[in-house]
Amino acid sequence: MTRRFLTAEDVRRAGGTEIVVDADTVVTPQALEVANQSGVTIRTAGGAYAEPQPDRGPDSERAVTKLRQIPEPASALAGRGLIVTVVGCNRPGVLAEVSAAIARLGGNVNDISQKMVDAYFHMVFVVELGGAANFGDVKRELEAMGGDGDFAVSVMHERVFRFMHRV
Repeated sequence: MTRRFLTAEDVRRAGGTEIVVDADTVVTPQALEVANQSGVTIRTAGGAYAEPQPDRGPDSERAVTKLRQIPEPASALAGRGLIVTVVGCNRPGVLAEVSAAIARLGGNVNDISQKMVDAYFHMVFVVELGGAANFGDVKRELEAMGGDGDFAVSVMHERVFRFMHRV
């Protein structure tokens, strides 16, 4: 099934106060923002616009019905795991900063891999979130790290990482 997309540029070009889209059209966040700022209403023939169900990825119907047949790993991470990648210029204390932030945010480092190439490093943490930790908050805090731009942090839910590497 081919999906249609409504972009911010489409909203700007429409020139009216209302845009009617198909029920399976994906309206980008930027298009929604431009529509709100311009006073444009986006709707379907059946009423207000609602984001369509995903047709790809771990939350799609296909993944839920077909890929669930593949046994999930019996791991302590199931549903609460993160893959944290840190890349940048090496300096004393980077590992300590990142692991201390993970601990402060309620995470437990289950595994770590680090590789040095000249003055640069690459670290991958496998982290289990504690019961009170929130994925969105942890991701936001960790990805904001990096001091003076000497390293970058990327956080991915382990479930997405696992689905992405099944191919």
